[in-house]
Amino acid sequence: MATTINSPLSHLLLLVLSLLFLFALTNGGHDFAIQEATIDGIQRAFADGRLTSRQLVDFYLHRIETLNPALRGVIEVNPDARDQADEADREIGAARGSLHGVPVLLKDSIGTADKLNTTVGSYALLGSVVRRDATVVEKLREAGAVVLGKASVSEWYHFRSFGIPDGWCARSGQGVNPYVESGTPCGSSSGSAISVAANMVAVSLGTETDGSIIGPADFNSVVGIKPTVGLTSRAGVVPISPRQDSIGPICRTVSDAVQVLDVIVGFDPRDFEATKEAAKFIPAGGYKQFLNLDGLKGKRLGVVRNPFLALLNKSTGVSTFESHLNTLRQRGATIVDDLEIMDVEVILDPSQSGEMVALLAEFKLAINDYLEELITSPVRSLADVIAFNTNNPDLEKANEYSQENLIAAESTNGVGEEEREAIRMMGNLSQNGFEKLMKENELDAMVTPGWGASTVLAIGGYPAISVPAGYDGSGMPFGICFGGLKGSEPKLIEVAYAFEQATMVRRPPFSLSMEFSNEAYL
Repeated sequence: MATTINSPLSHLLLLVLSLLFLFALTNGGHDFAIQEATIDGIQRAFADGRLTSRQLVDFYLHRIETLNPALRGVIEVNPDARDQADEADREIGAARGSLHGVPVLLKDSIGTADKLNTTVGSYALLGSVVRRDATVVEKLREAGAVVLGKASVSEWYHFRSFGIPDGWCARSGQGVNPYVESGTPCGSSSGSAISVAANMVAVSLGTETDGSIIGPADFNSVVGIKPTVGLTSRAGVVPISPRQDSIGPICRTVSDAVQVLDVIVGFDPRDFEATKEAAKFIPAGGYKQFLNLDGLKGKRLGVVRNPFLALLNKSTGVSTFESHLNTLRQRGATIVDDLEIMDVEVILDPSQSGEMVALLAEFKLAINDYLEELITSPVRSLADVIAFNTNNPDLEKANEYSQENLIAAESTNGVGEEEREAIRMMGNLSQNGFEKLMKENELDAMVTPGWGASTVLAIGGYPAISVPAGYDGSGMPFGICFGGLKGSEPKLIEVAYAFEQATMVRRPPFSLSMEFSNEAYL
């Protein structure tokens, strides 16, 4: 079985283990810088014989053992990860995929047909068995990736109850922001972002229905790509809404995230309608070709300040955002400033936009289908999940945290006229709001501070990239978000990469860097 990460080792013992581990790995004279390592750097080190996949896996497992008891970014590690790494090392030099030997953490809602659980953080699904890998996992394995384990998640995607803290789930507890312990890690792909930010892994996958990739990336100073809905298959992933769900990479650099995106996109018969529609957007030659240092030249970027600048609420956020706009101009972009999205207040309120009405009904239908298809499972329906939480109050903290959204979803009766009207309303809001903004101003991308615009993009299935933008006075990170129309990933990648390379804002968490500075090299 998978190893659950909850060992309460003392700080002193951890430091001793850290030093012993370091000595064992550095005694051979290797000089590969592991902290903040990129996919390209890892692959060069493999090719040069300075690093093996097994060493890399051992390093990350050690980091998880050391840091995760405090950060709670990982739910379980894969007991077969070392064997997978050994196999990858035996095949070094062979024609393999772009992620050959690279460890990857998967959000604990992305199904794996192995010894790992897939539970969305809930004990209700512990021990359930999926029929096969999720399609995105199949693609990762085909590219040579090593599945390192499952990242923690806001339980049931934070959809059980909005009153539950971001980053909390029953199985792993409260996820902790690696920069500021009292700061939120955001949700629901919190563990994926925490783990990448803290150098417990270089590559992770998250999922987003509304803000769950862009938000954690923003709050943990990492890069998150939320693709156009359907660009990546949702087959084998615990669902909320087939209309809004998307799977995307969370990494430390735009380049790494784009390389992972290249691996996981594509048509999938198991997610036929959405992936068939989105497949037309995938460019010949993939997305890596758009990692262009001059990607800002000639771009028209629309800046929407209201209400997102106020939502940022960072002591240095406003001045930093202004500085970044100047950088965008200096790098050749035309800035169309102070734009407004029509009815943005309605869009951002799920009770007014129709989003909540639609999601509740879609979730019940989708989760019931998912649970019924499992080979084995303690629960077979949403009603079973609700009953499990009620009957296991200690495991699920049912007396402390409610499940009002699950109960509300269970009371729905499919997608009827009310739900269809809600979906039509969101379509009209998107068409008259974001789409009109983009088309009338001939924009390549919308630029917003922070992640507050996630709902604007979510309800229409639009893509977005969040890139680290700065840190407030307490050290809490914040990002900048680039959003576009469906299929505009090439433009967004050019903009995001050129911005990242011009600013190079990201830094690892200071306290973790200091404590483990001696582990920087293998």
